[in-house]
Amino acid sequence: MLTSSPSCKDMTPFICPLCRSPFTKINNTEVCENNHHFDIAKEGYLNLLPVQSKSSKNPGDNKEMMSARRAFLSTGGYFPLAQKIAQISEQYLANIKQATLLDLGCGEGYYTNLLKQQLSSHNIVGLDISKIAIRYAAKRYPDIHFCVASAYQIPLLDDSIDLIVRIYAPSKAEELTRLIKENGYLITVTPAPRHLFQLREAIYEQVNSHAEENEAVKGFTKVEQITLNYELDIDDPQQLKDLINMTPFAWKFTPEKLTELLGQQRWKVECDFNIEVFLKN
Repeated sequence: MLTSSPSCKDMTPFICPLCRSPFTKINNTEVCENNHHFDIAKEGYLNLLPVQSKSSKNPGDNKEMMSARRAFLSTGGYFPLAQKIAQISEQYLANIKQATLLDLGCGEGYYTNLLKQQLSSHNIVGLDISKIAIRYAAKRYPDIHFCVASAYQIPLLDDSIDLIVRIYAPSKAEELTRLIKENGYLITVTPAPRHLFQLREAIYEQVNSHAEENEAVKGFTKVEQITLNYELDIDDPQQLKDLINMTPFAWKFTPEKLTELLGQQRWKVECDFNIEVFLKN
């Protein structure tokens, strides 16, 4: 009996994390040539994080931090950053008909989805070590490939990625070099000197500035640096709480300092990002 051709969503870009061989989909399971089986979750994602690669039972951001981030991002607070990343990605992929882009450390898929909207003709893949985050991402954005995996052991083929977006995510230079094609790109986002300065000012007596730029990743040459700076005008205490709770500041605030901050009627908070583009040598 003839069957229809598999859709793009049916053809996973991921490989077996145990033996690095490609998958074949059998019913609702991905099976490699060495007969390693990985079931596709009902939400549509793959869990490719072997037990031996876990540093804890539930690695990645905790549920409270992810809930706060979802709530804050839904207010559009970081939309200018997402929009800028999508525009830059489109610019650097302009001469490629159908590129593959990896959102490394994609969390709940906020930036991944906006990349997909902006670059609809390209293949977009999201990866994060947090199973809770990936489950949410896959459920909300079913047209994107998501998987649970470590950024230090990425289950994708060598030289298979045209561009990696890395927003605040740690990674290993050797993995980036292995994955990105010759003349491919890495786009990183890190906090610039004034990022969330007013929150840091409320915590510390002396505020240290973030770095103005970062050294090139080994194996790459920096080709562009962009600073994105804008101010949030917040009049909703819950939005401010969510912004705090999605960052490490949640553990830095004493109850007294947090009460003092929340006692204000309105808050102006700077967003300041370093966006750096690197070309693989």
